Amino acid sequence: MHDIKAIRENPAVYDAGWESRGLSSPTARILDLDQALRAAQTAVQSAQSRRNEASKQIGAAKAQKDEAKAAALMAEVEGLKAEMAAQAEIEATVGAELRDLLASLPNIPDPQVPAGADETGNVEQRRHGDPRRLNNPRDHVDIGAGLGGMDFEAAARMSGSRFVVLKKGVARLERALGQYMLDLQTTEHGYTEVNPPVLVREHAMFGTGQLPKFEDDLFSTYRRKSSSEVTTEIAAGTNALLAGASDKLYLVPTAEVSLTNLVREQITDEAELPLRLTALTNCFRSEAGSAGRDTRGMIRQHQFQKVELVAITTPEQSAAEHDHMVASAEEVLKRLGLSFRTMLLCTGDMGFSARKTYDLEVWLPSQNTYREISSVSNCGDFQARRMDARGQKRGEKGTRFLHTLNGSGLAVGRTLVAVLENYQDEGGRVAIPDVLVPYMGGVTHLEPEA
Repeated sequence: MHDIKAIRENPAVYDAGWESRGLSSPTARILDLDQALRAAQTAVQSAQSRRNEASKQIGAAKAQKDEAKAAALMAEVEGLKAEMAAQAEIEATVGAELRDLLASLPNIPDPQVPAGADETGNVEQRRHGDPRRLNNPRDHVDIGAGLGGMDFEAAARMSGSRFVVLKKGVARLERALGQYMLDLQTTEHGYTEVNPPVLVREHAMFGTGQLPKFEDDLFSTYRRKSSSEVTTEIAAGTNALLAGASDKLYLVPTAEVSLTNLVREQITDEAELPLRLTALTNCFRSEAGSAGRDTRGMIRQHQFQKVELVAITTPEQSAAEHDHMVASAEEVLKRLGLSFRTMLLCTGDMGFSARKTYDLEVWLPSQNTYREISSVSNCGDFQARRMDARGQKRGEKGTRFLHTLNGSGLAVGRTLVAVLENYQDEGGRVAIPDVLVPYMGGVTHLEPEA
């Protein structure tokens, strides 16, 4: 969400930021709505004040038996009531339009973010390791099938396309990757492990920026309430519409939603920051806008596992925390012995809530290129404003919005793809990276089926 006061004071800054993200200047409409809203609010307050004054005068006029004056004042009060109702309706309509407009606009890029319309404008920051060059490398689909551990057809029969059934050593390898990532982040990088819900309400999705703009990319479900639940909610004062027969819940596209919303509507002691959280969860994405992209294999699935990293910080800490989070994600790839590069995303390629993002791209021999495996973003106070997440310094009365950061540490399925492809040999075996051998019960290779 955006600070309307800051937009009033620096409209050119906001227009430049949004234009760099491909949006035509929206501040003129924002300021028009803001002016109309404030005018309606002022009119309501003025009418309220005059109505209160006139009401007192009616009593005085009646006490003096001046019926003509009392009648005139009562007529004025009725007119003021009508005026208040009309202005309140304008206030509600204009206020809703302004809130919807502000909610639909992405974050303003950090000044360090390079300008660019799409991924071609991203800037490489560094590389690690030499890309593995193989003669006729097989992709992960063929490798997984050869190991008897990857079955897309069985998944399609029960769930449709973009699902997979993992079995045998491949399933264990995926589990090993997730556990290793969690252990590394919690024991060496200061993250606290959390096991959060993966079903959340609409306001949680709004808080992190998935709603309202990306409704089509989400999976949702409904939970039917019992009659006693509805009765209890209405008795407790819940609006009858909100206390309806069912709850709409969303499946999280990333644990960023659950972890970041832990500070929703809270005032956090800044002495406890930065707060670093991590979780290994299933994630669910409809991929509505990616038809025809990466339809083969596990690169773009409706359901996948991911180790998420989230940090809650003060404004002063967030830049350094961003670097720490990027390094934490990079370290996983380094210890797995995978070649990767770190990219600073341009204005046209960043996510909706981000003000600055680094992508980690891992080398895939079958595609002879680097592919995204982690995206690490600093959102500034953008999400905190949408969630009303504030911090407070000890001994001070005032509060301020916190900064939130999130990143993958890493996407487990894509890491599995990278390990299978980079550690394959010509005979169909896959070597297990050294750091994963203990998680595999001492197994050092996955052997192909006869």
